Amino acid sequence: MNPSDFESALLSIFDQALVQNARVVTLADASFPVRTTAKKNLRQVDFRFEGRDIRAIEQNPTTKSRWAALARKGSKVMQFLEHGRYIAVIADGKLRLYSRLK
Repeated sequence: MNPSDFESALLSIFDQALVQNARVVTLADASFPVRTTAKKNLRQVDFRFEGRDIRAIEQNPTTKSRWAALARKGSKVMQFLEHGRYIAVIADGKLRLYSRLK
């Protein structure tokens, strides 16, 4: 897997779901619905990229994290999870990959 392809895929999901407010996002030749969470009404996309199942979820602004503080100020923030672990975040179009645990 080319890291720049992975990063481009995350940025594309973020752009389509949060910036363009798309109801369906497209990645390569696949489409994935943008759903909203039941309690907080946050946008969420479950997608597959090169055999990896990833969940993208809009940042909950009511939590106490620094990302939530940005969301409260109006920034668009999306977290990415794989196997229940946070792997990346995008805030206002800037991607940050979390380091892998060893």
